Amino acid sequence: MLQGFMNLLSLCWKPFGHEKGNHGANGVLGGVGSSGGSKEGKDGLLWYRDIGKYGSGDFSMAVIQANQVLEDQSQIESGQYGTFVGIYDGHGGPETARYVCDHLFKHFRGSSLWRRSCSYVGVLRLCVYAAIAAESQGVVTADTIQRAFRQTEEGFTTLVSESWSTRPNMATVGTCCLVGVIHQQTLFIANLGDSRVVLGKKVGNTGGMAALQLSTEHNANIAAIRQELKELQPNDPQIVVLKHGVWRVKGIIQVSRSIGDVYMKHARYNREPINGKFRLPEPMNMPILSANPTIISHDLQPNDSFLIFASDGLWEHLSNEKAVDIGSAKRLVKAALREAARKREMRYSDLRKIDKKVRRHFHDDITVIVLFFNHDLISRGAVQDPPVSIRSALEHGYS
Repeated sequence: MLQGFMNLLSLCWKPFGHEKGNHGANGVLGGVGSSGGSKEGKDGLLWYRDIGKYGSGDFSMAVIQANQVLEDQSQIESGQYGTFVGIYDGHGGPETARYVCDHLFKHFRGSSLWRRSCSYVGVLRLCVYAAIAAESQGVVTADTIQRAFRQTEEGFTTLVSESWSTRPNMATVGTCCLVGVIHQQTLFIANLGDSRVVLGKKVGNTGGMAALQLSTEHNANIAAIRQELKELQPNDPQIVVLKHGVWRVKGIIQVSRSIGDVYMKHARYNREPINGKFRLPEPMNMPILSANPTIISHDLQPNDSFLIFASDGLWEHLSNEKAVDIGSAKRLVKAALREAARKREMRYSDLRKIDKKVRRHFHDDITVIVLFFNHDLISRGAVQDPPVSIRSALEHGYS
């Protein structure tokens, strides 16, 4: 109990980092962030960071743009109390993914405003309560993550409301949201939509690697999701519609859970002046899409080697098993592009010459983050210092 109290007390006294300025100031729970020693590179529409350091090992990142405006966003935050990874695959525009990248981690980490405004006695009392809770439940819980998602959804809905008279199209923009949190020796995965995280596990002493998918996807092309939607909307025979060989919710959107897409959650936004293709022919009596993430926890094991977080653009072209055989983020993106070219019976070198926007006819925006585990660091509870804070899409100028 005493150790838990001391940990939480130090957390309360230490500022969480500056809210403005360079992204490096937004490291996990305080301090000035860095890129973890990783080197940034560009190759046409490909942006990448090869190998950098985070709290539990090494990481690599890569993003390839296909849309005229990049709709993917992503981030790594790693510092004294853990590591946070986010992949935000936007649809209908980049606004929701950008909003989530700006706000979700801040909500997760908690506002520091009350620390500056409360009296020391008040802060001490809160820290004592937090230490007691942390000792029995852990500092990071599924509820912590759930609350951050809910606050982010509520914040974006408020933004849509405030923008309704000037930018009603904001009601039709949304994003998938895949989050991983490593706290001590526990991994939490939270997901909305159809991005995916796959764990690479060593198989005995064979040198082989097994692929274990950790995330649950919410896409109407999955039979279980169609059944879930039918059970949630028993009086709507058109809740899922097959159009051109693709199952869509209400014949409009493939994912059943997201942040944003408020036109499918609140009836007051499913009306003119939004585009007619988004307006439902019948009244909306209850939300159709959900912002409630599926959350799992996984105790890290010595044979857990790495995690691949990626938007669905990668998984359209690579299987889980193929991905774990490849490893690094840049190589994964290039492998997906080669497969996209092969499907179109064209050379990879010719695909690389196609510019953004037209490129979307061949593949989607793709974002990949790979975390490699150093179990010696994990078991020792090593601290990433200085904290790492990287946001891929907002910093490379493609958006």
